[in-house]
Amino acid sequence: MNYSKEAKDLDFAYKIRRALNESAENIPAPSLDRLAQARKMALACKKKEAPVAVMAVRGILAGNSGFSFQGPDSWIGKLGIALPLLVLVAGLIGIYEYEQQQNINELADIDAAVLVDELPPAAYVDTGFTAYLNQAEE
Repeated sequence: MNYSKEAKDLDFAYKIRRALNESAENIPAPSLDRLAQARKMALACKKKEAPVAVMAVRGILAGNSGFSFQGPDSWIGKLGIALPLLVLVAGLIGIYEYEQQQNINELADIDAAVLVDELPPAAYVDTGFTAYLNQAEE
């Protein structure tokens, strides 16, 4: 088998642990007592853990500084979500109305040009003139 470096290191660590556990059974009792006393002294000298202050941060959306009025259930919080959507819808409606008005203005210009010109009635029956009007409307 082809082991990676990490797998070889882990295998080596397991072998050392197993060897130490097996040899721990052969340690004489006085040495075990001395090791137990040394462990107690080391634990007594250990620094006590100081409480650590941790700031809890809740998830926030991009562009939001995290400041909110009484959480996301408040009306201001809901308005912060709904307002951009309302502005988007109003903008789209405005663009649609502007395009419609431009189309109406173009048709009105064509109608005014036809009404102002002195055309003979035969021109209105001409298929080329009708094609021209249809092309101008598009």
